[in-house]
Amino acid sequence: MAQRSAVARGFDRLSKACARWTGRPLTFGLAVFAVLLWLVTGPYFHYSDTWQLVINTATTVITFLMVFLIQNTQARDTEAIQIKLDELIRATEAASNALMDLEELDEPTLDTYRAHYETLARNERTAGGPPDRAAPTGEHRTGS
Repeated sequence: MAQRSAVARGFDRLSKACARWTGRPLTFGLAVFAVLLWLVTGPYFHYSDTWQLVINTATTVITFLMVFLIQNTQARDTEAIQIKLDELIRATEAASNALMDLEELDEPTLDTYRAHYETLARNERTAGGPPDRAAPTGEHRTGS
């Protein structure tokens, strides 16, 4: 494996910890509490522009940072799932190995595969027989 920088490793650890923490009910409860606290302080601050700016700024900054956190977590999870699916396809004798790394194909090729498997599913539902497990014929192109 390639050696990763200390910054990348630190970001990975931080993003995993934040993703676990932000996904918990306690965190949601704390966020609701913070909003309620902000609401009840409105009369004390006379519903001033500064009072409104506090919640607007806080939610904007948190939302901005969460976009990157969610993207990182989703990309990591998707990559792990793809690797696991590729291994299942590889290890299953009846499966077509051409289906491995489909996520790397261009859209027209994916559309060809999707149409093939939609047809197989439709035929299976109407005929009640075993589906044809062969992969669709055609080029196996990557990226565009």
